[in-house]
Amino acid sequence: MLSPRVIALVGLALAIVYPLVVPNDYFIYVMALAFIFAIATIGLNLILGYTGQLNLAHAGFMAIGAYTLGLLTVDYGVPFWLALFLSGIVAAAFGFLAGLVSLRLRADYFAIFTLCVGLIIWLVIEKWDALTHGVVGVIGIPAPSPIGPIRFDTPLANYYLVLAFLVLALFVMDRIVHSLLGRAFVAIRNGEGLAEALGIPLMRTKVTSFVISTAYAGYAGGLYAGFVRFIGPQIASEANAFDMIAFILVGGLGTLSGPVLGAIALTWATQSLQFLQDYRLLVFGPLLIVLVMFLPKGIIGTLKARQARQAAAHAAAERAALGKVETRSHETDRSPAHA
Repeated sequence: MLSPRVIALVGLALAIVYPLVVPNDYFIYVMALAFIFAIATIGLNLILGYTGQLNLAHAGFMAIGAYTLGLLTVDYGVPFWLALFLSGIVAAAFGFLAGLVSLRLRADYFAIFTLCVGLIIWLVIEKWDALTHGVVGVIGIPAPSPIGPIRFDTPLANYYLVLAFLVLALFVMDRIVHSLLGRAFVAIRNGEGLAEALGIPLMRTKVTSFVISTAYAGYAGGLYAGFVRFIGPQIASEANAFDMIAFILVGGLGTLSGPVLGAIALTWATQSLQFLQDYRLLVFGPLLIVLVMFLPKGIIGTLKARQARQAAAHAAAERAALGKVETRSHETDRSPAHA
């Protein structure tokens, strides 16, 4: 059985080689978009999969990051990399304010409140023409500035830039979920009463998870704006939020690589059904339902559960074999000496 580190290295190697073997830039473009949404979904998975809070405004915070970069670079001439840095900071700041209010609610009430927050963000973006350019959107967003001799004016260069951010996002999230703070998130997911009894500050910990989650969404939005070079209010739509939830459910809730796998699989599935136009959901919807029915823990979650069962069965077999050996040893010790 391969270790997670080996699997991660193989996946990274495949991602590096991928653009060198595909026939045209369209395949590079779609995969880069999948990586960007994977970064946002990794953040959503922290608050949903590890902390147990369903945030339906995640697409709104991704839009805040996208508009932060777009407006700063286009309207105010801020350098791209500074605007990208601020895209996550601004989204996290709004996430902090929203979290202070929404995280006082629990379960369905929290989800409904965040749905309203996402709707408010979408309405502000669409109606506040003086700030956001309204339904026209932000056009002419510049490409990432060169870093020394490295330029980002081709789809291939932008692909590797997005891939680098995805690797960084996974590394940081791995450090978070395997830290003491990450264990506190999981404790809250498993039971808020028990977590509080263990001395975990519920409100502070949940707000921390929410802020980190929205920062991921903001940086993904900034990358999206720099990659697509145009943004409109639709990026804040609830459809994007539900898409990211679907990515998590397909890949595996509360797993590190599940959101990435789900984002890649469903992005390509959606692109493959584009020829059906408005009827593609008649095929895509039932396929998603069947997948969730037969793999309720997602692809990665199901594989991990199967590995855990195999490991438990192997350990049980070893204990049984050891018990038989010990029994035979005791019987030999009690038997009369041979003449």
